[in-house]
Amino acid sequence: MTALASTSVESSLDIADRAPRRPASVERKIATIVLLAMLLFAIWSLGQLDFSWAHVATSWTNAEKVFSRMDPISLPGPTDLFSLIGITVGIVVLGTLVAALISVPVALMAAQNTAPSRWLRWLGRAIGVVTRAVPDVVLALAFALTFALGSPLPGVLALGIHSIGMISKLFADAIEQSDDGPRLAIRAAGGSRAQEFWSGVFPQVLPSWIATALHRFDINLRGSAILGYAGVGGLGYAMKVAFADFPTGYGRGLGIACVIFVMCVVLEIVSSTIRRNLLGVQPSGRGLGDRIVRTTTRNRPAPAPRMSGAAATVDVHRMLHRPWTRERTRDTGWAVVAVVVVIAAWFMSGIDFSQVQWQFVPRTIESFWPPSLGSYAFGDFAEALLITIQVAFAAALLSLVFSLIFGSLAARNVAPSGTVRNTFRVILVVFRGVPELVLAIFLIMVTGLGNQAGAVALAFGGIGLLGKLIADSFEEVPNGPERALTAAGATRSQRYLAATWPQGLPSLIGNSLYLVDTNIRAATILGIVGGSGIGFYLTNASTVLTLHGQVTTLVFMVVVAVLAVEGVAAWMRRVFA
Repeated sequence: MTALASTSVESSLDIADRAPRRPASVERKIATIVLLAMLLFAIWSLGQLDFSWAHVATSWTNAEKVFSRMDPISLPGPTDLFSLIGITVGIVVLGTLVAALISVPVALMAAQNTAPSRWLRWLGRAIGVVTRAVPDVVLALAFALTFALGSPLPGVLALGIHSIGMISKLFADAIEQSDDGPRLAIRAAGGSRAQEFWSGVFPQVLPSWIATALHRFDINLRGSAILGYAGVGGLGYAMKVAFADFPTGYGRGLGIACVIFVMCVVLEIVSSTIRRNLLGVQPSGRGLGDRIVRTTTRNRPAPAPRMSGAAATVDVHRMLHRPWTRERTRDTGWAVVAVVVVIAAWFMSGIDFSQVQWQFVPRTIESFWPPSLGSYAFGDFAEALLITIQVAFAAALLSLVFSLIFGSLAARNVAPSGTVRNTFRVILVVFRGVPELVLAIFLIMVTGLGNQAGAVALAFGGIGLLGKLIADSFEEVPNGPERALTAAGATRSQRYLAATWPQGLPSLIGNSLYLVDTNIRAATILGIVGGSGIGFYLTNASTVLTLHGQVTTLVFMVVVAVLAVEGVAAWMRRVFA
């Protein structure tokens, strides 16, 4: 029987070799060359960063010395701790709310089916790209020049402006995918453009808007730690002060970092529960909170999703005299809770507009134009951008190596058993659970290796992200080729290399380039915590009013780099699909 199966496999391979193969297109060959060039660039970047196992060993020795000298892990007093938590949560809530509200008109302009004109659509997309590219900590440093020291407003505005990019993009995509029937019906009845949107489109995409805002809230909470390095109060500032007290303060800094991690998990559980109960959407995210909610509600059916658009039954009488059904009561309760949370966030964060130095606002805005190089040459900025891109590619390469192993073994159709799959799923959760920037701050503080420590921190978080994407993409490939090879007697490795891997390769390429894109944005802020690259120049220029023209130049360079990576990723997904 074994010999027969072996003969069948060999015959299948022999037939495949003799079958005429479709010649690869010129575009596909070019894409392959570009992909290989990017892989070589990532390998070269590791070498340029002087990344070696000898340095890793030296870093480990330095870390041991620091750990032996620092005080035990500790926390501030209960009163101070709850005050810091309240300030942090308040800033994150208000910043996310500002972004969610502003994202509505931006998405309205950016969506193809609701944009008033072509140029407004490009404007909406441009606003999303620019706000995504400018790091929130740079915005906080710039806003700090017009506010009193310690004011939470720079943090609220920085998180709000930076979050517009993500929320508006996903919201615009949801608008474009909505049912055009209600909107066109309102237009045919003589409704205005505003009525078309608010009555025909917005009710359909409201669940998506809420879910995206909640997801962005989780992200902002993870990134709020870095705002402390821009002088914004809360846990991030307390952690900065603790880490600055070498080495005795490191124990306090690690304790605050643990609090940030626990807060991320707890509030992610809360937002996941809201998405499930309010929107009828089963959490599908990669974070630890989403996984906990999925595990605890595995045997409980999710609430029925909302009916919208053409699927909803329209009854004018019922709409004019709506009864207090269980669903309406639940939604009203959640709305009241949301209002209470926003009011509490306002008081916890200590917002006071009297702290705004209004006389400096016009001058601060004007200071960002025109772009300038200051006392530097363009080559200096270009070299700094290259270092940032090197860190991003080097981190992505390290993530890719481990993600291929962990992600493959976390896929149901690749793992040898359910125990192995669940084990590696948990490993990916652990990698994803630690905020990358907090890890980068700690590694740079302990080892002093700057970009090397930053690359390791980005790679650590990237393993959790890319590994999960790889596992999901491998599980979603059509199972026909895998079943055919299994029936022919192929081994597990043969099935993986001949069926799973080729089908999952396009997604792997796209997800890897998405990770590079994310790393470029994250690597730009490493300069504020001890790294170099373009973030170093951004940090210095953001703190001086007369150097804001350099900020505009540097941000423009980052935007170009991010757009280039996004364009290459979109092109390769199309070519290799």
